[in-house]
Amino acid sequence: MDQNHIPPTVRRTYGADDLARAASFAGGFINFGDWSGIDTASPTTEDRVHSQEELYRRVLRAFPAPTERLRLAEVGCGRGLGATLALREFRFAAVTGVDIHPDQIERARTVNAKAMAVFPDRLAYALGSADKLPFPNGSLDGVYSVEAAQHFRGLTGFAHEAARVLRPGGRLAVTTFFSSGPEVAERLSIMLASFAEGLDVAHPITGFTADLAAAGFTGVSAESIGAAVWPGFDRYLEGTVPPSHWSRNFLPAWRSGLLDYHLVTADRA
Repeated sequence: MDQNHIPPTVRRTYGADDLARAASFAGGFINFGDWSGIDTASPTTEDRVHSQEELYRRVLRAFPAPTERLRLAEVGCGRGLGATLALREFRFAAVTGVDIHPDQIERARTVNAKAMAVFPDRLAYALGSADKLPFPNGSLDGVYSVEAAQHFRGLTGFAHEAARVLRPGGRLAVTTFFSSGPEVAERLSIMLASFAEGLDVAHPITGFTADLAAAGFTGVSAESIGAAVWPGFDRYLEGTVPPSHWSRNFLPAWRSGLLDYHLVTADRA
């Protein structure tokens, strides 16, 4: 993988800085979490880890039973904990975690070494990018991504590449935060350093759903789940993370209608 394709902020954040070490992402899953059913009056570190696991479960429940027959890939797998959860709890036939950052693939293989030893033919991690996935045409039953697509430079290539590697009838499930439209990009850059620095890209949700339809997907659905994400995450930050370590402006940006968290699903025609 050509490392020139990795933006400097992404390379630093997931390389030397290793975002998984931040208190805001306790447990190493690196997502804002699904706080549904979690008491957020005084959330603990255990609650934080549980919220991140729950976000994966919400995405993985989008794939139909019997899951034992499905071969999946996770795009933007980070440390690979979500892929291991998918295999352990949902019993998929095989799960391959893909990430553009070689440091993350190395970490994933180290952190999940025991699981890989137990399931040598069912769990793997591979270097690849959203617009160049390391799989043959039509070889997968499902592709999913959990809070990674905001880092992709463009979503059109990802939509077409997901369509390429999925068999007819295969399913795509993506969750992350999207902007409400191209006109709010500048305001997001003012409110949130991650957008100003280029770590996150303000992808409009309508642009992504249109890309999926153009790539040959049907039944495209975008479910807003911001109410299950932002308030709980912000409450956790309030009690555990110094303001200098993580911006709390995601909640105001959501409340202002500048962005929202969505679960997007679609089926390969």
